[in-house]
Amino acid sequence: MQAFTQLCALAVPLEGRNVDTDQIIPARFLKKSRDALYKDYLFHDLRFDAQGKLRPEFVLNRPAFTGAQILVADENFGCGSSREGAVYCLADFGIRAVIAPSFGDIFFNNCLKNGVLPLKLAAQTILTLRQTLATIAEREHQANELQISIDLKGCSVQGPGISGALPFSIEPFWQECLLKGVDELALTLGYRADIEAFELAHHAKHSWLAASSSDRALD
Repeated sequence: MQAFTQLCALAVPLEGRNVDTDQIIPARFLKKSRDALYKDYLFHDLRFDAQGKLRPEFVLNRPAFTGAQILVADENFGCGSSREGAVYCLADFGIRAVIAPSFGDIFFNNCLKNGVLPLKLAAQTILTLRQTLATIAEREHQANELQISIDLKGCSVQGPGISGALPFSIEPFWQECLLKGVDELALTLGYRADIEAFELAHHAKHSWLAASSSDRALD
């Protein structure tokens, strides 16, 4: 996984509460291999019409938001099934962070396990962000006006319509995983030398444990 430290990127506002994982990736695509086409399954039935053509009215298809890496969503984003493919297609599309008032619990954890930052802010703050982004996109603008800045190490976020930097919270364990770009297993293996040193010291101090184990094995 790519390490997540600081991100200043184009943000796209997505309207609608309770956007479930079947909208993020329809079930019929779950048997597909995760290859170069996987990003095309993101919001497939919202992005494409029955003929496979892009729907120009869908926000991710609008030129102003081409290349967006941050998704600003509404309440209970990622609810529904536990499908990990919902996070895969977001990541493969280029989305590195999703900002919402609340998330489906399993989706939230799947994000953390796959290098996508699920960031919770107050509902009113996020409403302001979405409205401001939508308003800016409707007029002539500079690309940086649609950007949001996230500092994971400092746990702060800045964006259009927000005064100053806002703090957010994240569990230290997952913060470390994201900062290092690793999952739980890789993070644990990073402490392999410390674990082995502890085991050697423990066995040296309690050598009778090893002897007792050998005796039981012989029995």
